[in-house]
Amino acid sequence: MSKIALVDDDRNILTSVAMTLEAEGFEVETYNDGQAALDAFNKKLPDMAVLDIKMPRMDGMDLLQRLRQKTQMPVIFLTSKDDEIDEVLGLRMGADDYVKKPFSQRLLVERIRTLLRRQDALKSDEAGTEAPETKVMDRGDLRMDPLRHAVSWKGKDVSLTVTEFLLLQALAQRPGFVKSRDQLMDVAYDDQVYVDDRTIDSHIKRLRKKMRTADGDFAAIETLYGIGYRYNEE
Repeated sequence: MSKIALVDDDRNILTSVAMTLEAEGFEVETYNDGQAALDAFNKKLPDMAVLDIKMPRMDGMDLLQRLRQKTQMPVIFLTSKDDEIDEVLGLRMGADDYVKKPFSQRLLVERIRTLLRRQDALKSDEAGTEAPETKVMDRGDLRMDPLRHAVSWKGKDVSLTVTEFLLLQALAQRPGFVKSRDQLMDVAYDDQVYVDDRTIDSHIKRLRKKMRTADGDFAAIETLYGIGYRYNEE
């Protein structure tokens, strides 16, 4: 049973969403503000967190920033209806996904299931043999180990979220071949989950930023404007 943490200062949202998730078989913990959630997370992390952005004591952005210092667990942001700045900034800070308020609880459940499935796929080795997508992949200075969720560039470790890992893996599997944004969406999200181009672009921008912490000259991910992205193996 996966444990989901809900963090929102709206008690109505906490109550209704918690009831829905529990009915779907999840274990749920609720918190009214970011500081209360952080205190609990420092003792034991959930499998996933759903964070409101605007909260007292510690908002969702601050909480995410602190979480990313020690964990890459999946995080979904709840954002204001028309606040695109929150969405883009949240993704660049390391959120895996976002859902706009007011939201369909069924949509939120599907987003949660999608992220958990992706996380499980990266961790699992149930058959005892490695499928091609779980084998260690070396592409020039890049090394990716899906079973350990480990990435290194020129021997330096780089910490990626589940979404960032899957996007980099999809690009690096076929160097020189262009992946459209639609193809990358299919890699990162289930078919029933709609995201727009800005979401993929934000993930790629943060992925590049992280790779440049290992190498300031990192330029292996090329943008083809109006088309998509390509990984160039040097």
